[in-house]
Amino acid sequence: MENRDYKKYNNIKLAIGISKGIISFILIFLFVALGYSSFLVNYLSEYFSNSYLLFLTFVFVIGIATSIFFAPVNYYTEFYLEHKYNLSNQTFLKYIIEHLKGLAVSVVIGVPILIFFFYLLNEFGSLWWLPLAIGLFVISVVLGRIAPILIFPIFYKITPIDNEELKSRIERLAKDAGIKVQNVYKFNMSKNTKKANAAFTGLGKSKRILLGDTLLENYTEDEIETVIAHEMGHYRKKHIIKNIIIGTVTSFLTLFLIAFLYENTIGVFGFKSIKEIAALPILSLWGAVIGLVQSPFGNILSRKFEYEADEYAVTATSKPGPYISTLKKLTEQNLADKDPHPFIEWFFYSHPSIKNRINALKNFILKLDLSLPDEHNFEGNN
Repeated sequence: MENRDYKKYNNIKLAIGISKGIISFILIFLFVALGYSSFLVNYLSEYFSNSYLLFLTFVFVIGIATSIFFAPVNYYTEFYLEHKYNLSNQTFLKYIIEHLKGLAVSVVIGVPILIFFFYLLNEFGSLWWLPLAIGLFVISVVLGRIAPILIFPIFYKITPIDNEELKSRIERLAKDAGIKVQNVYKFNMSKNTKKANAAFTGLGKSKRILLGDTLLENYTEDEIETVIAHEMGHYRKKHIIKNIIIGTVTSFLTLFLIAFLYENTIGVFGFKSIKEIAALPILSLWGAVIGLVQSPFGNILSRKFEYEADEYAVTATSKPGPYISTLKKLTEQNLADKDPHPFIEWFFYSHPSIKNRINALKNFILKLDLSLPDEHNFEGNN
């Protein structure tokens, strides 16, 4: 596929993503500013006297309306566009089923969190953000433990890999990285997409290495080994712990700022109390603004971690050629933009572009004076 096709695919998704964000912000702002939020609460109050049921129904109605409004756009980006560029294996029925599964999981996890938030808002007043931040930290740790065992299998069939040679290589890498791994698993990623991926998931005893079947079927053992080494590099470089610490601090700061700005701006919209259900969408407005400001800085840190994991993958395996080859193949298979505009990469990309990753790896390899089989492998050609 020509480079302009990669550009077109990624530019379309980026443009739609930005447009959805802007439109969502404007719609929420108008929903509150024009009084529709208060109207909806007053209307629902005729049917629900319990404040918690009223709040949940309010959120549910907004969620349904938003889903219906953006359904055509979501269909275009998630189904039509993926099929147009030959990236999807889903039928329309499977697409709907996967979304229903995701919705069910979101409801099971989200409803208790919403109830918890509303309770804290009513009980702690202006300090609601502090216990919520603590609660969200605990919830994130619990989800980190149970997700690989209870949640992920809802969407994919997970089985131990049957390639003993590859399994031995991965276990050797894990031992060198100081990671205790119970087993190495594959999952049927191909049921939805032609893209490939691998992940190191879970916390504590639930740690798992997951390999997409699309990765196992299209890459050599050397290439897969380097991909796993990269994932283990995140653990060895303590990126998981750093992300937990940074994420926790950021969560506390973000919730504090949202609570402060929310309380000091509700009067602009005609509200008198932070506990008014109709005023709560203002929280999402400030959340969007703060998230927009934070996003590039979070991505800068994420890209730094990716560069460090790349370096670890090369040093742990001593196979720079296969690793660079893998990065190039993954870029092709996943239809990633090889050379995005520098600002786009700086602001939106959590991973470096393939161009910058390979340049950084070349400099790292030359600095370490690692021996390379030949320039052919170094360039990652087949």
